Amino acid sequence: MNDKFEQFDLIQEITENDGHRYAELGNIMMNGRAERAALNGLIKQVRILQLNIPHSTAVRTYETYINETYQFPPVDVKQWDVWEKPAGPVRSAYEQILRENHIS
Repeated sequence: MNDKFEQFDLIQEITENDGHRYAELGNIMMNGRAERAALNGLIKQVRILQLNIPHSTAVRTYETYINETYQFPPVDVKQWDVWEKPAGPVRSAYEQILRENHIS
């Protein structure tokens, strides 16, 4: 588990090098890491789709799972990890967040 709990307040679109796109929750720090990943050639691009998303129960469910499961990348990111969204409460929360914010 991470020492620091990251709260999510935006939705970004990540475009992988193969052209696959997906929406991901994050914050300004994570968006900066994604920008660095794009500059380093780890992903093709990132763009913010929605700022200041409501901190709903679904967001809390998803960010708790991510914080407990993944390490957040350092400033000089060397690899880009796609966060899995397992079936069940995590996948449902993720899909609900996208619906509530009119994404996808």
